[in-house]
Amino acid sequence: PDTPEVEKPKKAQKKLMPRKLKQEEIRPGTPQPVEGREHVYVQTELYLEEIIDRIIEVDGECQTDEFLDRPPTPLFIPAKTGKDVATQIEEGELFDFDIEVKPILEVLVGKTVEQALLEVMEEEELAQLWSHQRAFAELRNAEFAELQRLEEQDRRIREEKERRRLEHLEKLRKQKETAEKVAARAFAQRYLADLIPSVFSNLHDSGFFYDPIERDIETEFLPWLMSEVEETLQKKVLGRVMLDSLIRMVVEKRLDEFSRPPPSDQTEAPAEEPRATDAAPQVSGEASAADQPVAEADQPAAEE
Repeated sequence: PDTPEVEKPKKAQKKLMPRKLKQEEIRPGTPQPVEGREHVYVQTELYLEEIIDRIIEVDGECQTDEFLDRPPTPLFIPAKTGKDVATQIEEGELFDFDIEVKPILEVLVGKTVEQALLEVMEEEELAQLWSHQRAFAELRNAEFAELQRLEEQDRRIREEKERRRLEHLEKLRKQKETAEKVAARAFAQRYLADLIPSVFSNLHDSGFFYDPIERDIETEFLPWLMSEVEETLQKKVLGRVMLDSLIRMVVEKRLDEFSRPPPSDQTEAPAEEPRATDAAPQVSGEASAADQPVAEADQPAAEE
């Protein structure tokens, strides 16, 4: 059976479990894997352990004897395998410097001389390559300059050709325009040769060209003269009508007088008969008197 001392840690651990669960819930987890991948549990601790569900552990104590100090770990020496074999070599049997150094020196000197010759040949070859490169560069530059000159010459020739072509087209256009202008002018002159006289004749007939004196006489003087002549003729006609009426009145009066029977006292006096003839002078006098206003009426017209 569990003792009270063991139950206390269990109770405390049970109380801490909800807090741990809450902390684990609050702690952000690993995001979901992308499509086509999945998470794999990997052990990242220093010592590999089997991943299993952890069970509830309880610490227990017991009194034991104190441990002695651990002795130092002995040096690891691998186990020896095989058999040892030995060979006796006397002094001078393996290497004689004076004899063995000759081929070594020959090789070293030969290799050194050969390397020097190769370097010299390489330098000469490089110098030749540089000279060939310079000559090629000069030739290429000369060819490039000649190419540029030819291209520039070709461009100038094309520009000159285009300019000449444009000048020729402009010349043809001007010639055509000049020919059209000359033809239009000749046609206009031929067409307008009879137009100006006809226009002037039509304008003259319409009354646009006139003599100012003649026009003044026709518009001002002649109407005034005709009005004055008409007025004078009307005065003359009026005088004649008045004269005819007076003559008619006098004649009718004389006719009435002559148509009456003579009185008795005048029949006996024949000497007074010539009075009838005296009427003529009176009539002529009356006629002259009647003509006098007409003469007076004609006098202002004559003066005018």
